[in-house]
Amino acid sequence: MSLMDSLFTHRPLSETRPSTCSSFFLTIQLTLLFLILTTVQASHCRTSCGNIPINYPFGIDDGCGSPYYRHILVCSESGNLELRTPSGKYPVLSISYSDPHVLVTDPFMWNCQDGDNFRPTRPFSLDTSTHFSLSPQNEYLFFNCSEDDVIIQPKPIFCEHFPERCDSSCDSASYLCRHLPKCPSALGGGSCCSYYPKATESLRLMLKYCASFTSVYWKNIGEPQPYDQVAEYGIRVDFDIPVTTRCLLCQDTLKGGGTCGFDTHTQSFLCLCEKRNATTYCKDHGLSGHGGRVGVIAGTVSAVSAAGALGVGAGVWYLRKVRAKAPVTCGVQSNENRLF
Repeated sequence: MSLMDSLFTHRPLSETRPSTCSSFFLTIQLTLLFLILTTVQASHCRTSCGNIPINYPFGIDDGCGSPYYRHILVCSESGNLELRTPSGKYPVLSISYSDPHVLVTDPFMWNCQDGDNFRPTRPFSLDTSTHFSLSPQNEYLFFNCSEDDVIIQPKPIFCEHFPERCDSSCDSASYLCRHLPKCPSALGGGSCCSYYPKATESLRLMLKYCASFTSVYWKNIGEPQPYDQVAEYGIRVDFDIPVTTRCLLCQDTLKGGGTCGFDTHTQSFLCLCEKRNATTYCKDHGLSGHGGRVGVIAGTVSAVSAAGALGVGAGVWYLRKVRAKAPVTCGVQSNENRLF
């Protein structure tokens, strides 16, 4: 008879009072079942979303990667990766781990197909508590700004005459305004100026007095200077990789080649291994593995583990009922970096 059958079989009242040993064995069975369920969930950390690799410090399953970036990346069922920020979700174009940055795009920003049809834009913001920052390689182009409210001047000339106000001008003679990537003549009669905001309020004012904007970043293509960079549309977001000794030990193939993760309850470090989780590294047999309180990784429950969860729930219910009759006696937003 299976465990589930025994849980729900009706017996006379005299037979429902188990001995202390049978209660002990039932407890052992439930514990083993729970550990099997936890292992199935916690050992699964997806390493890609579509064609974009997902490595430390990121994770798309809860409990994987660094807790600094928890719930930041979202992988849709269709395999599209998105960056989640306080202002919404943005499609991810690529992730570089050697030159740590994420490239995202905002469908609401101006593009070549818009031409002089300036659509309303939405704010884009970052939370610095996630160790993200806007890259200085970004340049922002603003279109059809009000000359009564925004200083629109060729920057070299303006800075020569007003050096103390140089940072407040929007450069109408910038290279990018004269050579819009992929569509140099798309604007027609519209005006353009390049401005790198130094503060949040200045950005908000720019959006208030300009019809639209777009972000351009300089992409390294590995050619000799000065042809080593080309302009591309998108927003480059730099990130930090928090490197710890425990994570390096966990990833060391000689020590088991685990995956760096964290306990979803306490956000303390965990080394996720094939058969267990450890607080050090996978081959550290001198220490006990992280048992029943491992971080449960959302979205990875298989049909088998779901059935196991039902068994655990029924078992706990039964055990509480038995204990009531015969007690067992066997021995993880800052606004400093907000962009709009």
